Amino acid sequence: MTQLSVFPDNRPGQADLVTEDFEQIQAELASVGVALERWKTEQAIDSSADPERILAAYADDIERLKREGGYQAVDVVSMVPDHPDKAMFRTKFLAEHTHSEDEVRFFVAGQGLFSLHMDGRVFEVLCGRGDLIRVPANTTHWFDMGPNPEFTAIRLFNNPEGWVANFTGSDIADQFSRLEN
Repeated sequence: MTQLSVFPDNRPGQADLVTEDFEQIQAELASVGVALERWKTEQAIDSSADPERILAAYADDIERLKREGGYQAVDVVSMVPDHPDKAMFRTKFLAEHTHSEDEVRFFVAGQGLFSLHMDGRVFEVLCGRGDLIRVPANTTHWFDMGPNPEFTAIRLFNNPEGWVANFTGSDIADQFSRLEN
């Protein structure tokens, strides 16, 4: 289930918008330069699947994105509830940060909560299986995978080095929602 909640950045408990209407979510995000797509997920793939099998299942869409966005690297990331470092990773991703490149994620399985801090607002986007989100470079945001994460996502990068964060030092993420599985 995809969901969008939009808050003024100074009123974390008072959403101006909450919707599960996918077209409305796409339009709201497009108005701030964020792309959201829904891909077909006909194959049953879970977090234990081989990365090569996952990439092969979505090869056509991945190649299209590489052409459109100039992405040079692609990988698969999975997180499971019994991962020994899950709390450390959750804390790291929960800190507001930016990237010098787009953040592109396709959820093969599971879910995650992207919070985008833009134009005096916070856009909380709950992405689930089949959702592809493209967050533009230099967008302040944070990500919550929940206390017991279970997701598999394909990531695309302009930078072959992969995920590189520039942390803002702001504590705004502590004021907003968390994904509680």
